[in-house]
Amino acid sequence: MTLNANVQTNNKVYLSIGTNLGDRQTNIDKALSLIRERVGLISAVSSVIETEPVGFNSNNKFLNCVICVYTALTPLELLHTTQDIERTMGRLVKSRNGVYSDRIIDIDILLYSDVRIDTPELKIPHPRMQERDFVLKPLKEIL
Repeated sequence: MTLNANVQTNNKVYLSIGTNLGDRQTNIDKALSLIRERVGLISAVSSVIETEPVGFNSNNKFLNCVICVYTALTPLELLHTTQDIERTMGRLVKSRNGVYSDRIIDIDILLYSDVRIDTPELKIPHPRMQERDFVLKPLKEIL
């Protein structure tokens, strides 16, 4: 979906982006480009920070940032679009039996306007964002 000036983009969304494989900065830049193309107007991008993996062991450090996007997509459409962006970039599996691993890209929905959703497929606000400094620090920077 390519957005144009006639599309309402009044849903304010915060997304977390992380990567620890390959050319990490290029991965973030590619994700930002695909988000602009398929999701909506990016109004803010936090600083990119380097962090240790959380929830699993790896020698590969992450680059993380948080962005603010205005979108016309519904929360479920946004989830499916971000998952499609991840697949487009080469990420085929989110986790295996709840265990995380290295990833070329990870895009998480943190907040979606004032919406609260708690379904097996989608939880907004993100249920673990309060536990993750790699999310909270960049998020606070652009709130």
